[in-house]
Amino acid sequence: MSTPPNQQSPTLSTTLALAPVLFLVALLGCSVYLFGADSSYGANQIALVLASCAAALVGLRVGLSWAQVQAGIIEGISVGLGPILILLAVGMLIGTWILCGTVPAMIYYGVEILNPGIFYAASTAICAIVAISIGSSWTVAGTLGVGLMGIAASFNLSPAITAGAIISGAYFGDKLSPMSDTTNLAAAVTGVDLFDHIRHMLWTTLPGFIIALIAFAAIGNADAATPGEIAALQRSLAAEFSIGSHLLLPLALMLGLVYCRVPAYPAIVTSALAGAAFALLFQGEAVDRLAGENPGPLLAQLKGVWISLFSGYSSHSGNESLDALLSKGGMGSMLNTVWLIICALGFGGALERTGILDYLLQLALRRVHSTGSLITTTVLTCLGTNALAADQFIAVALPGRMYRDAYEQRGLARLNLSRTLEDSATLTSALIPWNTCGAYMSATLGVATLHYAPFAFFNLLCPVIAVIYGFAGIGLKPAAADPKIPEEA
Repeated sequence: MSTPPNQQSPTLSTTLALAPVLFLVALLGCSVYLFGADSSYGANQIALVLASCAAALVGLRVGLSWAQVQAGIIEGISVGLGPILILLAVGMLIGTWILCGTVPAMIYYGVEILNPGIFYAASTAICAIVAISIGSSWTVAGTLGVGLMGIAASFNLSPAITAGAIISGAYFGDKLSPMSDTTNLAAAVTGVDLFDHIRHMLWTTLPGFIIALIAFAAIGNADAATPGEIAALQRSLAAEFSIGSHLLLPLALMLGLVYCRVPAYPAIVTSALAGAAFALLFQGEAVDRLAGENPGPLLAQLKGVWISLFSGYSSHSGNESLDALLSKGGMGSMLNTVWLIICALGFGGALERTGILDYLLQLALRRVHSTGSLITTTVLTCLGTNALAADQFIAVALPGRMYRDAYEQRGLARLNLSRTLEDSATLTSALIPWNTCGAYMSATLGVATLHYAPFAFFNLLCPVIAVIYGFAGIGLKPAAADPKIPEEA
């Protein structure tokens, strides 16, 4: 669509900019009302596609061609290709780690070490320690998280609360790790020193984590499984798999690769293949059972491992709770989540290319009248960008670039901005079902985002603490105290 030479294209108005967003909100509300927690299995995807069409119509209205809008949608989706590859690889990892006995061994030994009375708090602390070491909340959820979810099921504890505890710990560690992608991005986009940024985050991060730990420790477990039920589950595990501490080596390999800064995708694929090798070495009977009809000894082994990679493990032990616990994984199990991510990022790309996202961010900035309102606006902007663009990196980068001058104009160090970006953009990403992080956590831990979100205490608390600090003037550095790095970094 072209504009006549002597006629200017119409510009965005508030009504036009808000139309696709309000349309999406209405569709998502209808989706959740009609389908509940199952809305992520197709209904939300339709809502996002239709909202993308609405954004495209706004783009055409302001003078863009369909080719330009489509390029924006494709560019938006391309942002998620890396996470999608990781998600598919995690599906492979879960399948082979169950087949080779790594996950069963984690459950078997975990129920001996962890007490149901402290399980939620202990899970939070364990995930926090590992995440600080390796700098990846996704890796922690996809490895330790899967095992902890299995242990929780063995104890008959709430999967939603367990997922909230895992996510709280994983994001605490990710936030404070110098190896974290988002931590480095927040420091870079605001132009501050990485370690100054980490130290300044302690103002909000430590109180949030301590409160979360206390909350998890206080949650009761009256319905926890009895020692007899735990022992029965261990016997069932030992009957289906050859259990031994050596089966934890694939987990050690995974954590070691990530700690050595091997990129996530090759590290996860390598660990999945290590699980396949361990399955062939130590779980021959389980591999044969998964293969079904025996096409010959060697081919049966190959078929069983191959099935675990694309379709996951299927348990038929006769123990219903164990079968539900172990029948999961495979690349195919992640395809619905991939579908959701593609639709969400396509909508975000349409908003960005049509200028709607930037218009809404600028509109939010006009309402800032105090330090408290500036930090509140930053938090809400990051939350909104997480929901609209469906990617935490965009939610860190766009508001980070946009609000840098606003913080300096109020005499505030950029460290306050970098901290607020992490308190909001990084942490709320896992609470939105169609965000790449929310979709990943839901698919990996097997709990709907809307179910675990109320229990991700750390992720919920930090944005609130940031806003309180803004209005109370607590933990705010003046601009003169801002040690900056060179802009080109």
